[in-house]
Amino acid sequence: MFSFFISITFAQTINLNPTPQQMELSGFADVPSHFNIQQQDTDDATQYLISTYFTSENTDKKGLKIQIGDINGNFPKKYLKKVPSQSESYFIYGSKKKITLIGRDARGTYYGLRTLIDLLEAGKIPLGEITDYPDVAARGVVEGFYGTPWSFEHRMRQLDFYGANKLNTYIYGPKDDPYHSSPNWRKPYPEDEAAQIKKLIDRAKLNEVDFVWAVHPGKDIKWNKEDRTALLHKFELMYELGVRAFAVFFDDISGKGTDPNQQADLLNYLHKNFVQTKKGVKPLILCPTEYNKSWSDPEGGYLATLSEKLDPSVRIMWTGNRVIADIDQETMNWINEQLQREAFIWWNFPVSDYVRDHLLLGPTYGNGKDIANDVSGFVSNPMEHAEASKIAIYGVANYTWNMKQYDANKTWQQALKNLMPKNHKALEVFARHNSDLGPNGHRYRREESVAFAPEAKVFLKKLKADEKIENLDKIRDEFKEMLEASYVLLNSNDNPVLLNEIRAWVQQFQLTAQSGLSTLNMYEALQQKQNEDFERSYKAVRAMKSQMYQIDREENQNPYQSGIKTATLVVSPLIDTAFVRLTKTYNEEFGEDLAIQASYNPHQLFTNVAQLQNQQIRLNNRKLAINPPLEVIRLESQAYFGFELKKISEVKQVSLKLDSSENLSKLNIEISSNGTEWESIAAKTKDDRFQATLNKAVKFIRIVNPSADNIEIKIIEFSAEIK
Repeated sequence: MFSFFISITFAQTINLNPTPQQMELSGFADVPSHFNIQQQDTDDATQYLISTYFTSENTDKKGLKIQIGDINGNFPKKYLKKVPSQSESYFIYGSKKKITLIGRDARGTYYGLRTLIDLLEAGKIPLGEITDYPDVAARGVVEGFYGTPWSFEHRMRQLDFYGANKLNTYIYGPKDDPYHSSPNWRKPYPEDEAAQIKKLIDRAKLNEVDFVWAVHPGKDIKWNKEDRTALLHKFELMYELGVRAFAVFFDDISGKGTDPNQQADLLNYLHKNFVQTKKGVKPLILCPTEYNKSWSDPEGGYLATLSEKLDPSVRIMWTGNRVIADIDQETMNWINEQLQREAFIWWNFPVSDYVRDHLLLGPTYGNGKDIANDVSGFVSNPMEHAEASKIAIYGVANYTWNMKQYDANKTWQQALKNLMPKNHKALEVFARHNSDLGPNGHRYRREESVAFAPEAKVFLKKLKADEKIENLDKIRDEFKEMLEASYVLLNSNDNPVLLNEIRAWVQQFQLTAQSGLSTLNMYEALQQKQNEDFERSYKAVRAMKSQMYQIDREENQNPYQSGIKTATLVVSPLIDTAFVRLTKTYNEEFGEDLAIQASYNPHQLFTNVAQLQNQQIRLNNRKLAINPPLEVIRLESQAYFGFELKKISEVKQVSLKLDSSENLSKLNIEISSNGTEWESIAAKTKDDRFQATLNKAVKFIRIVNPSADNIEIKIIEFSAEIK
């Protein structure tokens, strides 16, 4: 046990990820200058990996012997017996004279070599045995977010990252790829895009990653022979490019495409006429329309139909109890009983397509450590910021490989070192204050500023009570550390790709820290009755807020959640609250009238639709808008959504845009001054949008379904221009 503990501790210090299942080592020997590599039936990926470390400069026949191969090789029986029976497992025996590495299969051999090279690069030869295997069969990432798809360069970097961390699955399903989804899912990729996909497939093979190509046909699929043939042909084209794993997505759609009988028939057709007839194709993956518990209707029979009719080999994806949710044993018990198979988990973290103004850089935590035998796969849906997503993905790799020994915080620390070896301390400061999502429609939150939060709470409590603040130095030290970290990051060459993604947030973070320090200066000046010092720091904070406002209005502009938000859970509220409190106190004591900035939206969402109850709204230059939900919204008879203004105000125009014009004519725009008496407003319809010019003073604005029928819509934009 003692040697095992020492080994695991050492593994963590060298960023050995994922943590091996078992290491029975007596110690380590120094790495020799030369090696004698003896391969036995290794595949192309393993041979390539060998060539990246063992070169003509460090190999010769007199070097330390390293035997590498799978269980079919010529190895001593005593070692062959110790290779775990699980797929992708491996066994390593090391001594000062020889190292033996045996994989259960080609991928297991590759993973064993990854572990060995990590140890050798750390300058150590393992003395003893390493026995290792994954807990989850399919582990990796689904590029399934809304927004700008990853670039070709980012995808290549991701595939290398997956190989290095023993992830074996990459599902290609970017929502905004028109050849993955509508309108062009039936068509072949253009020649240049097909060539890039071929390169990605080849790179995936070199990293022992299954490149899973997904199609999303449900928006406009016709359940006829023509479309079935078109999909089969598209699969053929992707197969010719080298794809050997496929998925079909029916998520976030409405209408005829949601029919479970037709979906099951189509998947069974593809299984029989493609998977079973093609060499080397893996079982299909299905993302169903009812892909989480809160959206499922057991009485409606959707999941029961899939369970009954879908071929048992088809793996079915599931996001948990809600769209965004962590996964536990209770979750798996419920869905596996419904599906009569182990669900394939689509974990919606660190995806941020519903909070695009935030970065999610915190630890990977929240999932049960006892569900390894209850899942057929586990993939993370990441942010559109590919490099920044590696922090969470690194954690997913460790969690899915070795659940029981998984330590979220230690793995997070390793991930930061992996991304920024030289400046990981500065990255840690930034990341620990940029992990929560802020209020959002899915009600999914993360811890942020964990160690600092208690100090911030005490500070504000004392400030509001006009009592002596005894932890002022601790608050100041945190702001100083934030400021120093921002300078380090903005001037670092450690990971230019990462910095390019997060630069605007780091700049905002820097201003946040500076404004925090100036706010503390305001406090001290007020205590000492130093009016000139107070007003100088007050003006500095106002100037910094102005700069932050400009960054928020210029960077990361998108129609969903535009702008740059940083440190929003603890740090920014502390600064804003203190600034308002101090300015009010100063005005009262000295008869001044310094302006107090209000950094909140005074208006509210107004709806009786359960799906929208927690959806956020934003106010930008007098334009009030809902953060568009990414899911299909079900409007029952008399269902409505809209805005309740803080007070009766003149509204110039109201605009609604849906993904289809089909339902626009079924909806009404209504206004009211009291919320009980409503007036319908005529609207002009063009394309998929209708607009109503009001120029009226109102307090309530809503879109309502006046019919007796249910309507399913997808909101692209809903806004009101307030004068």
